Amino acid sequence: MKLTVVGCSGSGPGPGSPASSYLVEHEGFRLVLDLGNGAFGALQGLIDPGSVDAVFLSHLHADHCLDVAPFVVWHRYSKRSPGRLVPLYAPVGAERRLAMAYDMDGDGLTDVFDFVPVGPGALTIGPFEVELARTAHPVETYAIRLTAGGRSLVYTGDTGASDRVVELARGADVLLAEAAHPDDDPDQPPGLHLTGRQAAEHAAAAGVGRLLLTHIPAWVDRIGQLFAASSVFSETELVQPSGVYEI
Repeated sequence: MKLTVVGCSGSGPGPGSPASSYLVEHEGFRLVLDLGNGAFGALQGLIDPGSVDAVFLSHLHADHCLDVAPFVVWHRYSKRSPGRLVPLYAPVGAERRLAMAYDMDGDGLTDVFDFVPVGPGALTIGPFEVELARTAHPVETYAIRLTAGGRSLVYTGDTGASDRVVELARGADVLLAEAAHPDDDPDQPPGLHLTGRQAAEHAAAAGVGRLLLTHIPAWVDRIGQLFAASSVFSETELVQPSGVYEI
């Protein structure tokens, strides 16, 4: 399994990275996790958009889904689309919400996507065995565990402290965890995002092999987040745009 970071800036695109988007590949199958603001441009620099086999959206905040719109434009007008529907796995209501984001008339995006509503539990996407768990976030949001070839990757999506995320990540090889809140700010609201230390505490509690920190906003000190996490869980790295991680 191979993970490529398309975008890793939290809460919106930053000067050095688009918002959240990750490409996971196994046995030639290409799954995109989230398509946040600016991500589609970066994705085109990595692969042919027509080769995307499926898209999973953890939730419908703009920094995780808004570049569905240019994805649709490319498929409709580039004359390079293979013409097959792309399965799009997302919380209930995604079809209507994304259609409205693309066009105020909301005519629908079913010429490009086969919408598949998701909820907690298990499913299969291509070669991946998938488990989903609801996270601690103000809107319906799912962390995802992907297992293939005897290896496993867990992506938290957006979440505050969550026992469900810990259980989902139990024994995973890699935990790709958001760390949006700085540890030195005591006024952060609960049930929204993790701090660097909390991401590491989740990794340690789940017994994962490696922690990759992501979704750090442009105004938060990335190195500070890394130091806070590393003091709790030594096998911690900061992801980088276009970074490739073999799992």
